[in-house]
Amino acid sequence: MADAQETNERRLRRLRQMRKTGSVVNASEALGGIWKAGKKPDFIVLRRTLLRADGERSRLTKLVLPRGIALRFYLLAAFEAQCRLGTGDSWQNVLPLKGPGSWSNLVAIDGAYDTASGTYDTALKNMPAELRSSARAEERWLNRKLEALRLQQVKGALRTLEELHQEDALVTMPRGARGQRLYERFSLMEESGRGDKQTPDFYTVPALHGEAANTITLPKDFFLKGWIQVLNPSEVATWLILRTMSQWASKKHHTSGVFLTTRPRMQWFGLRDDAWEDGCQRLLEFGLIRHAEPPESKNAAEGAGTDPLMKMLFSQPTHVRQPYEPHFWQITDEGLAKDAAQKLDQELTLRQQALDSAATKRAQQEPRRLAGSRPADE
Repeated sequence: MADAQETNERRLRRLRQMRKTGSVVNASEALGGIWKAGKKPDFIVLRRTLLRADGERSRLTKLVLPRGIALRFYLLAAFEAQCRLGTGDSWQNVLPLKGPGSWSNLVAIDGAYDTASGTYDTALKNMPAELRSSARAEERWLNRKLEALRLQQVKGALRTLEELHQEDALVTMPRGARGQRLYERFSLMEESGRGDKQTPDFYTVPALHGEAANTITLPKDFFLKGWIQVLNPSEVATWLILRTMSQWASKKHHTSGVFLTTRPRMQWFGLRDDAWEDGCQRLLEFGLIRHAEPPESKNAAEGAGTDPLMKMLFSQPTHVRQPYEPHFWQITDEGLAKDAAQKLDQELTLRQQALDSAATKRAQQEPRRLAGSRPADE
């Protein structure tokens, strides 16, 4: 419980710093500018191969990391590509890494937090004295520091995407004369990775209903309303998996919801119990999914079509007792229309109050518990 309390408090602090500096708003406006200047897609199409596990983990779950923005960056790159290009078009980078209209401007971060002082203002310590007299100069100084941090995050994301594995790499970068990465010249790979051939599988825009519907769709509001900036990687992964299941078996999703137990989840997606359970709970609180009524007498695989994966995922043999009754979920895309940073601030504040209250109650009960456990004097 203490870990949950500290983790939530840290997340709330970071979120409020991003709201204070306008980081989420600025990144969302930059994405909105790309959308308006381009093809204005209602949905971003993602190949399901990003989610399919090969062995223990999928490319998706390899990007569920406590630090960095690798998963976010790849999805942002897909968004940028589909705003600019048509179905089947090959991707080439047209954005700089930093400055106006850059990749760095598409990313929201909170900045560098100093644990010792408990503030985000330590950058002011290194500010030249002649700038301290002007609040405006201080703001410009801090903005430059924040821009440098965003660039670091973008470069870190590119390294992570390249280092997944030779065949799984979602980005490749040429090297300079001294072997250094040429970040500005990175190439984006398809969701299945660069592949094992000499010529990499460079990214092309997928068709919405192509390849036997081997795709899923992400509503534009996921990008434009700030959700991509404020959800944790495990929450994004959980949301993508639920979207995949809901679109594989749309009839079942609509009537009774979808569920996923441990074994098929690990086998087909590689997402572990803690990430899944925590991700579902947070998505529920944020209004992006809801509980559905489980089916009573219907075949659980109804609506899964002929896809053998879906048959396995949704089948519940009556002769085998389930170790637990899974939750049935439905995606609620209307929740995406809300301002993500504001919604998270509300929900995380409520959760923090509940966690703090529980911690206080435990602290009050502890002396009585200890007193009751001591042997009585004779």
